[in-house]
Amino acid sequence: MAERRSRTQKKKKDPNAPKRSLSAYMFFANETRDIVRAENPGIAFGQVGKVLGERWKALSDDQKKPFEDKAEADKKRYELEKAEYLKTQQQ
Repeated sequence: MAERRSRTQKKKKDPNAPKRSLSAYMFFANETRDIVRAENPGIAFGQVGKVLGERWKALSDDQKKPFEDKAEADKKRYELEKAEYLKTQQQ
């Protein structure tokens, strides 16, 4: 007879916790996803990601800069919100 393994309970995520910051690629993907779908009607979900990845790789550093700037700003936002959240958790 097989032994039953006990699972550890997964810690519930606090709904009040700040959302993680997005990467430069995610900012690019969010802006470009609808364009890819419009250019390729009927494209499968996985294929959209593949096309987005190829387009991201094809961008020059200058073309990636606006997305990297947005990612950096979002990272700062997350760090500030996280620090504030942790302060309220310790009280």
